[in-house]
Amino acid sequence: MDPIRNRIFITDLIKTDFPQSVYEEVQYLISLVYLDYDFTWLSRVFKDVVNLYGGNFPGYRQCNTPYHDLKHVTDALLVFASLVHGAFATGLSFREKHITLALISILLHETGYLQREDDLTGTGAKYTLVRAERSVEFLDFYFAANGYDDGDFKLCREFIICTDMNEDISEVSFDSPETETVAKMVATACIIGQTSDRNYLEKLLFLFQELNEAQVFGFETELDLLENTMEFYRRSRSRLENELGDVQSFLVHHFLKRWEIGYDMYADAIESNLAYLGHLLENHRNDYREKLNRGGLLKRLAILEEIKKK
Repeated sequence: MDPIRNRIFITDLIKTDFPQSVYEEVQYLISLVYLDYDFTWLSRVFKDVVNLYGGNFPGYRQCNTPYHDLKHVTDALLVFASLVHGAFATGLSFREKHITLALISILLHETGYLQREDDLTGTGAKYTLVRAERSVEFLDFYFAANGYDDGDFKLCREFIICTDMNEDISEVSFDSPETETVAKMVATACIIGQTSDRNYLEKLLFLFQELNEAQVFGFETELDLLENTMEFYRRSRSRLENELGDVQSFLVHHFLKRWEIGYDMYADAIESNLAYLGHLLENHRNDYREKLNRGGLLKRLAILEEIKKK
């Protein structure tokens, strides 16, 4: 057993592979902050998103991007709810409406990868470079179809835009310091959600497939992407600590209050992933795939690769 990866993970506390389990934890955390919170709106969006990714939403195909999948979304959702709860534990709270819109934004922030039912060429990965714009387009369609307020749409659009790693948040015009802080929490949740995933390194091989289809140049091989992940982590850490105001610090308070755990489990998971990645790059450059065997993802990848050969 590899001691580097032998740690306690969020999955030991919550069944993160099951969207409903994640949503129930999100409901619990939000209920601790807002005692009379009305989940009607959020639950409706959550149900629609589950159907959307599962191919049961009118006009859209089932999600076919294994990296940017439903779990990618629910992981971020859980991190955001944890940030809200952690902030509350420090005495900081936000308008309930802002939190609802932020949660909805996270649920919809990757819809740009989804294909319409008449789009039969390739996968949704081809939209990688325009993901944010297409997600906002879906947000516009979804809000209009359900009669939601235009002002709410505008704030959700800002939240989604902030999930783009290349977006300079200082240039976004927020209507208050509070909405700016919430936006930073949304962006933080999206970074931490993916990099703390217990199967993050395995899923990077799927990300390589997505980037290859989108013709994102710079990664000739999987190994190129794995090596670049170290630099991505450094960029992400700088963004978290600086542009995003280090709101990740709320997570320590969340874990202490919710689980009586005295450290940030997400940060620990990320460090574990990066330590193991460093181990692979140093000692297993020629057989790294053999060392990435969590979740049966490599078997799934092999099946996808066989399909592409046909």
